[in-house]
Amino acid sequence: MPNTIRLHRVLRATPEKVYRAFLDADAKAKWLPPNGFTGKVLESIPPKRLVLSWADPDNLADKSRVTFEILAMEDMTCLTVTHGNFKDGSTMVKKVSGGWPRVLSSMKTFLETGKGLNIFCK
Repeated sequence: MPNTIRLHRVLRATPEKVYRAFLDADAKAKWLPPNGFTGKVLESIPPKRLVLSWADPDNLADKSRVTFEILAMEDMTCLTVTHGNFKDGSTMVKKVSGGWPRVLSSMKTFLETGKGLNIFCK
C-alpha cells in the first residue's frame, strides 16, 4: 500500500464554494457520508488550502493527515487531495484508497447539481 494518496478533480465551482463545502455542516451532510472520519482543522488558508487531522471513528489511534489544495482555473477549480502521514500498520490506507474517489465524485456532483451521490451503492 502507498504511504501517500493523491487525487485531482476539476470541479465546475468557485474555489470559495469548494472550500465552504468542506467546512459548512449543511453542505457537508449532502455529499460526505456520516461518521466517515473525525478530525480537526490544522491549517486554513481560505479559499486555497485546508489541512485536517484524520482518524477512523472506530480507531481514534489510527491517525493521518489530509491536505486539500484548491486552485482557480478560469471558471473551474482544480482540487488536489493529498492523504498521508499514515502510521505503520494503519488500516486507514486501504479505506481511503477506495473511499476518496467515491467521496470526491459525490462532492463534484453536489457542487455542480446541488445533490450528492449515494457512495455506498453496489
